[in-house]
Amino acid sequence: MPNLSTLALCLAALLLLPSCSPRDFLTRRLAADLIAASDTFAAPQQFQLHTGIISNQDYLSPELIVLQHRGWISATKAPCPPALAPPPCWDITLTPFGVDTFQSLIAPGDAEKPSFSIPAARRELVAITGIAKQANLADVEFTWRWIPMNEVGAALYSADLHYQSTASFRCYDDGWRLVDRLSHPAESLDESLRNAEPAH
Repeated sequence: MPNLSTLALCLAALLLLPSCSPRDFLTRRLAADLIAASDTFAAPQQFQLHTGIISNQDYLSPELIVLQHRGWISATKAPCPPALAPPPCWDITLTPFGVDTFQSLIAPGDAEKPSFSIPAARRELVAITGIAKQANLADVEFTWRWIPMNEVGAALYSADLHYQSTASFRCYDDGWRLVDRLSHPAESLDESLRNAEPAH
């Protein structure tokens, strides 16, 4: 049976060992926490609406088609200014129903402007789907979805559709951190989110 002095020496040796931080091991839980807490991932999706005269290409965008179907905007043909040629061009206005829908979402002072932005949706991390490590570098694949923040967001962004993106990590002396990019060919997190394809 070991004596008290031996036990004391063993305990002292254990206390002198370097302590491990929860960030020393890139687990799926840590990767999810770091991605979800990043400013890039947490930034709300802004929807920008242009009223007044717009090109036919902008008029046929999926977002404006949705707004027309909801009865929030109306459009009439209009002469094209030189910068928007060739015709046709369209004069976009908010309908009374559209004014009711958007007015509480528009920042004070923007109501009379021809272009304004509103926060429409935020990202929610669904799952970490894979971690590829090489020395002190790692790529983490994950799926995420949009969570609408209001009626406009619900019309434009489906919470049922999941997207696949990749985030880059580097291990520093204080543990793993999310980094903008590991090398030039790699996408930043912002680019990966903007270029995300629906997950299969």
